[in-house]
Amino acid sequence: MDLHMGLLSAAIWLPIVGGFVVLAVGDRAGSRPARWLALVFSLLTLLVTIPLFTGFDTHTAAMQFVERVPWIPSLHIQYYLGIDGISLWFILLTSFLTLLVVISSWRNVQLRQAQYLAAFLVMDGLMIGVFCALDAILFYVFWEAMLIPMFLIIGVWGGPRRVYATIKFFLYTFLGSVLMLVAFLYLYFHSGDSFDLLTFMKTPLSAAAQIWIFLAFLIAFAVKIPMWPVHTWLPDAHVEAPTGGSVILAAVMLKMGAYGFLRLSLPITPDASHQLAWLMIALSLVAIVYIALIAIVQQDMKKLIAYSSIAHMGFVTLGFFVFTQTAIEGAIMQMLSHGFVSAAMFFCVGVLYDRMHTRDIHAYGGVANVMPIFASLMMLFAMGNVGLPGTSGFVGEFMVVLGTYGPHPWAAIIAATGLITGAAYTLWLFKRVIFGGVTRAEVAALSDLDGREVLVLGSLGVLVLLMGLWPAPFLEVVHSSVQHLLSQVSVSKIPS
Repeated sequence: MDLHMGLLSAAIWLPIVGGFVVLAVGDRAGSRPARWLALVFSLLTLLVTIPLFTGFDTHTAAMQFVERVPWIPSLHIQYYLGIDGISLWFILLTSFLTLLVVISSWRNVQLRQAQYLAAFLVMDGLMIGVFCALDAILFYVFWEAMLIPMFLIIGVWGGPRRVYATIKFFLYTFLGSVLMLVAFLYLYFHSGDSFDLLTFMKTPLSAAAQIWIFLAFLIAFAVKIPMWPVHTWLPDAHVEAPTGGSVILAAVMLKMGAYGFLRLSLPITPDASHQLAWLMIALSLVAIVYIALIAIVQQDMKKLIAYSSIAHMGFVTLGFFVFTQTAIEGAIMQMLSHGFVSAAMFFCVGVLYDRMHTRDIHAYGGVANVMPIFASLMMLFAMGNVGLPGTSGFVGEFMVVLGTYGPHPWAAIIAATGLITGAAYTLWLFKRVIFGGVTRAEVAALSDLDGREVLVLGSLGVLVLLMGLWPAPFLEVVHSSVQHLLSQVSVSKIPS
């Protein structure tokens, strides 16, 4: 019997079941039982995902840990799960960050804490499901269902404009995804009545059909990333979301749009991907340069980091559509690094907000004088956000620029300017919040990190340095899968 059988299902359903258990326990006996249950279930989910890494074969691009049973046989819909090197890291990232969110919310959330933690557990399982699903309808169900807990997290525990931000977030992401479902239905009838994503990748499609399918996918994934000009929901959602919501939104949910390009757009519509690569490169460069300039003028820390996320994800989409091994692997590394760094930056903002109840940059100054441990860790994450060599941020951005320079030297040069503007807004934020003298009594009264906060930020700091100093293990996992993806993209699917 295969000891790894059922691991993917366990990773998906364990946190979902845990979420409903926490919900059932509620806050009737105080929040302590709910907190401990949420911690146990999130920790167990992480432990379940670790064998996916230790048992993963890096020498093959085939799907591993496959589970396949009929779900709706009359429509040929299956409960079909499997992962490759592209999806593995994001499953681990999701389970790890959910655990950190549970720990960080231990004392900071007072209102309906059981329901808050339950929402994150359920969302954890649904997001892992997106990265595992190999059936189109199963993929779509997970993709849409994960909006519900995030909708509640922002709408119930968010800021003063939470209802506006929640509705905007839901409408943008839901309406974009409907077009993806239309594309799936078209592919179903042209692939022999199958919703199997691997079958979709082998189905011949005319040039026109590929263009339309690519555009349908583009709208769904561009909103989720988000790409310019459909990015306006993200700053509003981040500003109003509680800290945990911002962490998961930036570190995991944004990556799902990029993952969609790798799993669906490139292998299913290779000809259209090449034909419209100029559009994707142009949109990516706008995100890198223009959105970075918007970030520089922000006064709200969360808004600045939110716009920073859009700019960093521009490197990801740029790397995908230059069709080189180095650039695509660099884009995946950038996705993973941004998951660490953006989560850490939002946790840092949460630490300050919990103490001063403001995100206004001008309300701070001189924080290093009273919070030296916090200042040291935030400096590490700021350097990761800049892309300083030795941090995880450098690996992905450098590989994307290097891989882009061969086929598109002008695009690589423009993208490299994004590194300069990225340094500008990050250092501007860090200087005004951390450095200088203490001029406000509220800042003078600040206390440094407690043990729980050191655990959360310190674990992310270790990963930022580990990936920056020793990226080989991270790259080794994705190498074979990226090679296989490029072989799929290089072959025309237009019927002869």
